[in-house]
Amino acid sequence: MFPSVRILAFAFMVLALAACGANPVVAPDRTAAPTATAAGPAYPPARRVDHADEYHGVRVADPYRWMEDLDAPELARWIAEQNRLTESWLADVPGRAGIKQRLTALYDYERYDVPRVHGGRYFYLRNDGLQNQSPLYVQDGPSGSPRVLLDPNTLSSDGTIALSEFSASHDGKLIAYALSDGGSDWRTIRVREVASGKDLDDEVRWAKFTGITWARDGSGFWYSRYDAPQGENALKAANRNHKVYWHRLGTSQDRDTLVYERPDQPEWNLNATATDDGNYLVIAASQGTDERTMLFYRDLRDPGARVHALVPAPEAAHDFIGNDGATFYLR
Repeated sequence: MFPSVRILAFAFMVLALAACGANPVVAPDRTAAPTATAAGPAYPPARRVDHADEYHGVRVADPYRWMEDLDAPELARWIAEQNRLTESWLADVPGRAGIKQRLTALYDYERYDVPRVHGGRYFYLRNDGLQNQSPLYVQDGPSGSPRVLLDPNTLSSDGTIALSEFSASHDGKLIAYALSDGGSDWRTIRVREVASGKDLDDEVRWAKFTGITWARDGSGFWYSRYDAPQGENALKAANRNHKVYWHRLGTSQDRDTLVYERPDQPEWNLNATATDDGNYLVIAASQGTDERTMLFYRDLRDPGARVHALVPAPEAAHDFIGNDGATFYLR
């Protein structure tokens, strides 16, 4: 049963990617050498180097270590050759045009996400069918006329800038939205006026694995980020010591206030949520991608309040739902 499932999954992946014009990795014929023969194409040769690492006294060869230099011209040429080979094979796939036409028809339908209501305004993503990204719409009340507030499809000519997160202030007058470039997990957060559609001067960089949660009075928001990478490619930087910060509107990022960090737990991810009444900040913590979470809270009514543990151990996944005064409801 299981081998069949794996084979079917791979077959569907190749057909779907072929239909969409992507560049999937084509599995080579394991029975043939990677040279031009009647059994298959000539795969671009990959240079081997004499490199090895030692782990616990065991020498482990790594002949393709040079490929870890993502900016190397040699690697770029090798990838381009791989893509040309893949495209030449996909171009001759029987029925490719029909598969693409069918998948396009199946995907061409209008769809919405669940609206978020703030200050009487409805905020939601809507896709008319074949848009690469869903624009963000806003309307006044359930029967108001919808208008585009932010269309991520217009942010770059090649479509590589994506809207990854947005959060409206409680009065519905502002949205904070996060953009990612080229599929990176790094986020840049901007703030936009809902009425005018214009951006404010606020800009927060180096946010990552973050939500955006507004203060009740709309004076600013909390978010999570790492320290800015120093002297290295940001895409290669190791991510350690996640931190929760407070950003006050109208101020530069270098004035943001550090709210919570755990230098004793450099692998923890931290994410903050403000309660609807504006009285508490709830911080979820997890070890890397572990779904089990710990919860901490801070009383926002007291500027000098400490952060206290609510769920101190990662025994299960705990999601904060809401609060009634000092009673917190979790799932």
